[in-house]
Amino acid sequence: MSSELLQRTLELASGFLEGLPGRRVGPTAAVEELRAALGGSLPERGEEPLATIEHLARAAEPGLVGMAGPRYFGFVIGGHLPAALAADWLTSVWDQNATLYVSAPANSVAEEVAAGWLLEILGLPATAGVGFTTGCTMANFTALAAARHALLAREGWDVEARGLYGAPEIDVVIGDEAHVTILAALQMLGLGRDRVTRVPTDGQGRMRAGLIREILDNCKGPLIVCAQAGNVNTGAFDPLEEVAAAVRERGGWLHVDGAFGLWAQASPALAHLAAGAGEADSWATDGHKWLNVPYDCGIVAVRDREAHRAAMTISASYLVQTEGRERDPFDYVPEFSRRARGFTVWAALRSLGRSGAADLVERCCALARRFAERLKGEPGVEILNEVVLNQVLVRFQDDDALTREVIARVQAEGTCWLGGTTWHGMAAMRISVSNWSTTEADVDLSAAAILGCYRGTAPTISPSSSSAG
Repeated sequence: MSSELLQRTLELASGFLEGLPGRRVGPTAAVEELRAALGGSLPERGEEPLATIEHLARAAEPGLVGMAGPRYFGFVIGGHLPAALAADWLTSVWDQNATLYVSAPANSVAEEVAAGWLLEILGLPATAGVGFTTGCTMANFTALAAARHALLAREGWDVEARGLYGAPEIDVVIGDEAHVTILAALQMLGLGRDRVTRVPTDGQGRMRAGLIREILDNCKGPLIVCAQAGNVNTGAFDPLEEVAAAVRERGGWLHVDGAFGLWAQASPALAHLAAGAGEADSWATDGHKWLNVPYDCGIVAVRDREAHRAAMTISASYLVQTEGRERDPFDYVPEFSRRARGFTVWAALRSLGRSGAADLVERCCALARRFAERLKGEPGVEILNEVVLNQVLVRFQDDDALTREVIARVQAEGTCWLGGTTWHGMAAMRISVSNWSTTEADVDLSAAAILGCYRGTAPTISPSSSSAG
């Protein structure tokens, strides 16, 4: 490996990071330009690695989004903590296939330690099984696979061996505003998107607590209930204590999708929002959201560790498995070949500590409230949600077309990047604050840019050319 290549790569990466706070957040090149810069015929003869990296950096730059920077508010996406980014670089250099203990002992132990820290900081049972997945989609998938295993095992059915043909039917209950990754997990598990029973939600997207027992009384088979900690639009929490009590009475399995909201548990000031979350049977969250580790990192935890392992683990004659003596990471996740995610999670948690994690979450929530305060004073600007966490929904003059136009103008102007959504039939601007490096100055600068776009002092473009969605 050429030291010149690595040194030049370091220079390119450092230059990008140094410019990140001040760069335009959105891309500057259209897809045709990127295809021209990155495309063409595959060369007959390869070029030198240094030339390849120089070309990649030059060609990709106009198509990069400042997603890791302090003024990206488009989705719930954290940046990368310095220690986590450095650990991720080492992870790539070490190039460990984190499948088995025997193939990556250091990662196995890093996962073991980080899992314990996560369970402690998120207020979950210390004996739960923990897996590090690509993201919350696969974390939800893993948790619901464990639920499927446990519930059908109670009925005398081995779903891993026999599949679902002839199995007892499982009733699945979700909130009417459950995240799409829950539906994705259900469709992959053969439980179906359209077979679910939906609990109506209130004006903030929370399950209506008074309806839960009535709905569960009509479920006759093995039962899975999926609740939400952190609505993707409003940040609101389902009434987890009431849901948990109702599910326990029915003998069902409660899963909490807490992609970002579960991190409220890390903060003494915000933990009340997730009251009851610890009573669930499984949980899913993301490390690349509020923990601010580089992409990708999801986290699944399952109270019944043996159900977790039974739903995931496989064996083959050539594998060297520890049978539980040491941690074989693939016992807890769907992937076989996989990145060693334990190192970045370990580094993020160790660099933050308990108080640092709490401060990160609390600071982002305070900044979201600051956003709302800066915007709602403008005539014609309405904040649609109770800003209880890090999400802010904004609407302009109660007008769908204008709201979408303002979103498009903000994306074109470039000070910050945010997206749009449809909330209870209305177009809305959606602001998500989850980056460790965002400051009050970033919020004030971004709010001023948003208001400037609303007032028409920034470029007007067609919403059809925007990536708002």
